[in-house]
Amino acid sequence: MARVSKRPYESLPADIRDVVRRYGTEYGPFDNQARVLTHVPPAAHHLAAMLQELKQRAGITWRYIELAVVCVSKINACDYCVAHHSPHLRVDGMSEEGLDRLLEYEDHPELDAVDKLVVEYTIAVTNNAGRIRDKMFERLRAHFTEAQIVELTLRIALCGFFNRFNDSLMIEIEPELAGA
Repeated sequence: MARVSKRPYESLPADIRDVVRRYGTEYGPFDNQARVLTHVPPAAHHLAAMLQELKQRAGITWRYIELAVVCVSKINACDYCVAHHSPHLRVDGMSEEGLDRLLEYEDHPELDAVDKLVVEYTIAVTNNAGRIRDKMFERLRAHFTEAQIVELTLRIALCGFFNRFNDSLMIEIEPELAGA
């Protein structure tokens, strides 16, 4: 059970209600998270709007975002985020065994060279952000623009925030994903 109540969307000011509701129901089944975020309307609004805008913008291939999000969530053992983001990789053709072994990227048979680089970078940002060497950025630049590197880094760091937010407040996985 969540440590704080899930407030109704109607508790939000009218000018931000629809943005947060769309995040909770259409962006993904994040209703429990969105309704907890409604306790702090500016945060709920800005986070929901930013994530929806980033997805529409399609600045970086969605597979790389999902690889990064699932990796961060596995490192941080955030069941909520793993349950919500693993289905995207399944749809993209990753097997259950592939998902289970995602952090073992070096010899992962379902990852190509760029996928492996994304996983390697995600692990580095999550575990040792201040120790990433320039050589890693040289490798990233061979496949991504600077804007894509910034967005990937943003999504990795933001996922770490959501992992801690969800776990600290014990936000429950939505019923439609509870068995995923």
